[in-house]
Amino acid sequence: MFESLNAQPADKILALMAAYKVDPRDTKIDLGVGVYKDATGLTPIMRSVKAAERQLWERETTKSYTGLAGDAGFHDAMRDLILGDTVPPESFAAAATPGGTGAVRQGLELIAMASPEATVWISAPTWPNHPSIINYLGMKMGEYRYFDAESRAVDFNGMLTDLSGAKPGDVVLLHGCCHNPTGANLNASQWQEVADLLISKGLIPFVDIAYQGFGDGLEADAYGVRRLAKTQPEMLIAASCSKNFGVYRERVGLLMAVSQDGSKTALNQQTLSHLNRQNFSFPPDHGARLVTMVLTDPALRADWAAELEDVRLGMLKLRKQLADTLRKRTGSDRFGFLADHRGMFSRLGATPEQVEAMRVSHGIYMVGDSRMNIAGLNEASIPVLADAIVEAGV
Repeated sequence: MFESLNAQPADKILALMAAYKVDPRDTKIDLGVGVYKDATGLTPIMRSVKAAERQLWERETTKSYTGLAGDAGFHDAMRDLILGDTVPPESFAAAATPGGTGAVRQGLELIAMASPEATVWISAPTWPNHPSIINYLGMKMGEYRYFDAESRAVDFNGMLTDLSGAKPGDVVLLHGCCHNPTGANLNASQWQEVADLLISKGLIPFVDIAYQGFGDGLEADAYGVRRLAKTQPEMLIAASCSKNFGVYRERVGLLMAVSQDGSKTALNQQTLSHLNRQNFSFPPDHGARLVTMVLTDPALRADWAAELEDVRLGMLKLRKQLADTLRKRTGSDRFGFLADHRGMFSRLGATPEQVEAMRVSHGIYMVGDSRMNIAGLNEASIPVLADAIVEAGV
């Protein structure tokens, strides 16, 4: 059996991590892996999460399974965080998953079950796991223009034009905020136009929201998904807590199904539980329990929100410092988009050859398409990166 297996394509980010690890240079800079790092290069445990862990250690009396869909308290806490009061409980079904990737996978499984002829439309570019999972499941896939390589902003006209060619019942995969890999995001009026187009064309939104709180703040980053929840007959949402709670290795995710027709909620919930059963049975609970505790305890939630805001403002400061440094180095504003982007990532606009030159000459590690993790920078490394960008002729 094993001799018939074929080698699978190497994961570019994992390969980049391996190359960075063996690079002996003290000045090397890791801008590849999608993990938040503080100024010392550490991915810290948030204060509120550590406090919740202490409480849980004292209070927890069993490690028995939760339900197939996970703990209902987690569902409710996440619904409040992401959707606020836009969706009544009777319109909402949810299932906990192993991370946001698990939520995306389960959402695509649901689409394949409910509408096997549907095309899933993804942004060009998007997070590589999106097309990878879609292709693995043998689903139909289309792309809509999203990123303008010249301006490094959203190609909104191209996006609308391409989505206008989708057929009723197709699914549109959207990034809720902090677009990965580009950092370019829809504004409020553009979200409204997208919502109107989805309704007029009979398209179903599937929102992947993995960075709430990293962009313009917890409430502002939820604007798009809430606008859709208010206006669309039905939608799917894949949420991750890895970044905004710093619980990467705990694998905390949630798939939500929202239907304005409350009579469908029971079936939606039963289907989500069924999909969990077929894939991994009971979802992990430890991280989800910690997130629930933080979100439902006023003191812990306030401390979490404050620390998350510090993280957000720190990334914005790094963005501005890099844009200002490049302005001084080049005498132009052509890198001003870095200050306008939001979240951990920006696509620099360098060619693969320029990215490789920066790695060889300066130990700058970023993905070949020039996606870089802004959170991998600090005040000392910004001038090094700026010099590398200029020297490479980006």
